[in-house]
Amino acid sequence: MDTRRLALLCELSRLGSMRAVAENCHVTTSTVSQQLAALAKEVGQVLVEPDGRGVRLTPAGRRLVEHGARILDTVEAARLDLSTGAEPNGTVRVAGYLTAVRDFLLPLVVRLSEQYPRVRLLVREHEPPESLALLADDAVDLALTYDYNLAPAPADRSVEVTPLWSADWVLAVPAGLDVPAASSTEVFAACAGLDWIANSRHTADETVVRTLASMAGFTPRVTHRADSLDLVQHMVAAGLGVALLPADRAPLTGVRIVPLADPPVVLRAYAVARPGRLQWPALALVRALLQEGAGRTGRVRPGPTAGGVGRPAPTARFAPG
Repeated sequence: MDTRRLALLCELSRLGSMRAVAENCHVTTSTVSQQLAALAKEVGQVLVEPDGRGVRLTPAGRRLVEHGARILDTVEAARLDLSTGAEPNGTVRVAGYLTAVRDFLLPLVVRLSEQYPRVRLLVREHEPPESLALLADDAVDLALTYDYNLAPAPADRSVEVTPLWSADWVLAVPAGLDVPAASSTEVFAACAGLDWIANSRHTADETVVRTLASMAGFTPRVTHRADSLDLVQHMVAAGLGVALLPADRAPLTGVRIVPLADPPVVLRAYAVARPGRLQWPALALVRALLQEGAGRTGRVRPGPTAGGVGRPAPTARFAPG
């Protein structure tokens, strides 16, 4: 079985049309059709059938795609395994959210240039859903993502996930606001009538807000959105509302930090890669250095695991989003 033809079938399953596969693979639609027809002859089954003006996979085609994903991952892993003893080299494409890029990824640039000059980082700043979409399209090699203990990411066994670090979050309120130090639900209840500020590019923190608000017996009024945590602080200082912030972030003048406990709010960071890719020495090196950097900063704490909050886990198979 020609694995290149198998890859085209898997792309058809993912993209939905011959034209989209042709554009994505930089070939003609006719070439895609011919290669899939040849694959059908190889396996002795009809794999594609007409569907209006387009096509769809037959049951045999869908079954072969299930096998194909594993076959292609195994072939990729085997190819990379042949070079595991080589010196790390090449360009590692990384997409990650701002804090992870600024605090953990950028410090690697100097170290790589000094100790591993053949490894180059290509960095893109994106929120987790955007990074995971780029990973699925093979536009990046590594996605730095996060979820929260109160907003866990959905499972996705098509990727490999490595827990990196975790961090407590708190509630930022205007300095003049009298909010007692109490349990998280009591703190939220004291802010029930206020406006709330949420992320403009990701829904995880808003899910946390709505979860705790529901536990406190109200529906939060989310009226303002911002992607930058610095801007969020300025909005809180201006009296526009209250918002979640990392506990280690120094408050601006006009902002008061209220701890959240029982339950706590914990952000959990991950490194996500396609199956088999972490055997590539350059990518394995970057992941290892990220883990090492998290350990040096003291931000590794009982938190990110494949099954929830607990001891740090080895590589897991699920995808934070």
